[in-house]
Amino acid sequence: MRRTISLFIAIVLILVTLGVLILASASSAKYDDAAYFVKRQLIWLALSFCAAAFAARLDYRLYQKMAIPAAVIAVCLLVLVRIPGIGTIINGSYRWLRIGPITVQPSELSKLAIILLFSWWLSRNQRRIDELKRGILIPFAMLGTFAFLLVIEPDFGTTMLVSSVAVSMMFLGGVSVAPLLVTGLVGLLGVLVMIFKNPERMSRILAFLDPQKYEQDKAWQLINSLRAFAGGDMGGVGFGNSMQKYHYLPEAHTDFIFPIIGEELGLVASLSVVFMYSMLFIFGLRIAWNARDDFGRLLAYGITLMITIQALINFAVVTGCVPTKGLALPFISYGGSSLVVSGVMIGILVNIAHESIKAPSKGATNPFKDRVRKV
Repeated sequence: MRRTISLFIAIVLILVTLGVLILASASSAKYDDAAYFVKRQLIWLALSFCAAAFAARLDYRLYQKMAIPAAVIAVCLLVLVRIPGIGTIINGSYRWLRIGPITVQPSELSKLAIILLFSWWLSRNQRRIDELKRGILIPFAMLGTFAFLLVIEPDFGTTMLVSSVAVSMMFLGGVSVAPLLVTGLVGLLGVLVMIFKNPERMSRILAFLDPQKYEQDKAWQLINSLRAFAGGDMGGVGFGNSMQKYHYLPEAHTDFIFPIIGEELGLVASLSVVFMYSMLFIFGLRIAWNARDDFGRLLAYGITLMITIQALINFAVVTGCVPTKGLALPFISYGGSSLVVSGVMIGILVNIAHESIKAPSKGATNPFKDRVRKV
């Protein structure tokens, strides 16, 4: 387990370092000050390291007492972003709160809050998880509260992300598959109805289906993203030599930073990044499997899924496999709130791993058979 922890931390540090270097290149064309975003990212990165170090030293079992307060705070912040004069609108979405000179994104906090809440609830109700009320109705009511507040921002990407992670945690926590599928399908139909009734969202779907037709409009970023990968070929055009960052990819420093890696460093580097996220997934699952108790296990599963599914969605978006969604690439994209929350998540995972070394697991959840394996 100690080796797992070391490799896990090493991969995160490599991704963060790569993120700063690529950000320096990708953002150099946006402002006269080429280091504008890098300087801010380094400040957030320092805060993220402090948050990770603190979380790694804090016994993860204390988060059981923080689950409800964290969820309440996250919900209140999501409500505040919709209040005129308090929430800040950027690109037509109410996703940010401005606090003095800094801007924070409450949806990032909601990711951690929902993991804590579901880990606490599912571990607390293990013996009654097959009951309709405790296993389905209450968890979906909690998820629905977050999902509704995220949808009205609007932030469909984060809504789909937290929903998929929450449902996965319910499955891993022992909830029966049949009611999960039925309730999940009902929720999915509701999302589809909202998409079809939203002209902006429908235009993105149409652009995804026929990007050449909408090249000068909604498919602009997708087309130029694909051109970046194609231009990079195997070895890349060289660090700092990207052409797509010159206003062809407006979000080259955030959601579409991965194509800049592909263009400047090539296919080999891109596949290496994908490989590192795959290893984070494997190491995260190993930490979860060896956790001391159900709460720690579900917490580790939730964090691992939140980070890696978000990365997977980002990869799918920038390569044209799914319609465009506003989700950053963890540890690499520019974003202070994302960095700090990700730092806390990594610190929690490290603490769960360290605690598993001190004492053996009491039992491991098995979602595929009898749900409990005695150790």
